[in-house]
Amino acid sequence: MRGLAGIAACGTSLASRPARSHPPAPYVPRFFTPIEWAFLTAACDRLIPADENGPGACALDVPRFIDMQMDTPYAFGAQWYMQAPFVQGPDNLGYQLPHAPRDLYRRGIAGMNAHAATRHGRPFADLAPALQDDLLRGAENNRLVFGDIPSSVFFDQLLANVMEGAFSDPVHGGNTGLGGWTMLGFPGARADFMDWVDRYGAHYPLGSVSISGETA
Repeated sequence: MRGLAGIAACGTSLASRPARSHPPAPYVPRFFTPIEWAFLTAACDRLIPADENGPGACALDVPRFIDMQMDTPYAFGAQWYMQAPFVQGPDNLGYQLPHAPRDLYRRGIAGMNAHAATRHGRPFADLAPALQDDLLRGAENNRLVFGDIPSSVFFDQLLANVMEGAFSDPVHGGNTGLGGWTMLGFPGARADFMDWVDRYGAHYPLGSVSISGETA
C-alpha cells in the first residue's frame, strides 16, 4: 500500500542525473497541498506504472510537471472561453464547465478522496493499487459524483496532463532523463532528420535530445 511516506520520493527521480556528493532535495509542490500531492503521485503511478517497457510516471517526474503547470496561464483558463451558458452535450461543443484546470484538480482530487474514504475508509493514496485502479476506472467511466464536475472530465484532464508530463520536453519539468522519449524511440529536438526521411522501418540510431541540449 502507498501512503504519504511511501510516495515521498515520487517526483525526485535521480535517473540520468549527474552524480553529486549530496542528493538533491525532494521537490516541494507549489500548488498542491500535501494531501493533494499524495493523490497526484499515487494516481500518476497507476496511470503510467513502471514496467519492462520503461520508467513510470514517478521516475519521469510527471507529478512535478503537473504542479509546475499550475502556475501557467493555461492552468487559470486564460486561453479558454469561460463564459456561460455551460451546457453538457456532444464533444464538438467543447469544454462546458466554469472551472479552469486548477479548480478541476482541487475539486476532482477532493471528490476522489471522498469516494475512497466512503468506500474504503482511507484516502486514495493509502489504498492498494487494485482499489486505486477501480476508482480511476469509475472516474473514467463517469460513475462517480463530484458535484457539478463530471468525474470523466476530471479523469480526462488528469490523463492528458500525465501523458504530457511523460512525453513533453524535459525543460517543462517532466520526462526526466528523456526516459519517455527513449521508451518510444523518439529522437526529440534534433535539428535535421533529412537523412532519415525515406528510411521507412529503419531503426534510428541516435539518442533523444532535449531543447536544452540534454541527451539520453
